[in-house]
Amino acid sequence: MPRISHITLELAREPEHPHGDRNHGYHLYLPLTEEGRIDLAAWDKVRGACRVRRFRPGEDDQHGRIRRGPGGRLSFDYDDRSDFDDEVGFRLTQESFVPGEYVSVREDDGRMHTFQVIAVRPE
Repeated sequence: MPRISHITLELAREPEHPHGDRNHGYHLYLPLTEEGRIDLAAWDKVRGACRVRRFRPGEDDQHGRIRRGPGGRLSFDYDDRSDFDDEVGFRLTQESFVPGEYVSVREDDGRMHTFQVIAVRPE
C-alpha cells in the first residue's frame, strides 16, 4: 500500500499579508514520490485517503477530499453536493512538495494565492 504524506502549507507573502500568515493554510494528505511530487500511479490505490483541511483565522476548519479532474487538475472539495466550494490547485501535479517550495491555490474568493510548503512528514 502506498504511503501517505502529511503536507503543511502556509500563506506566503502577498500585498495583504507582507509577512505571510501562518494561521492561513492547508494540511494535505497525498501520496508522494521520493522527489516530493504527487505519486499519480499510487493515487487510485489511496484515493479515499487523499484529503485536505483548510485553516484560516476566524473561521472553522474546512475538511474535504482532494479530487482529480480533467488534465490532472486537483481540486479541494468540501461539500459533495456542490462544486461551488471547490478550490483549485495550480499545476499541483507538477510541483515538488518539499519544505521551502511554493504552490498556488485558487481559493473560494476566486483569487490565486501562493502558499509555502512548511513541512512534509509520513502519515
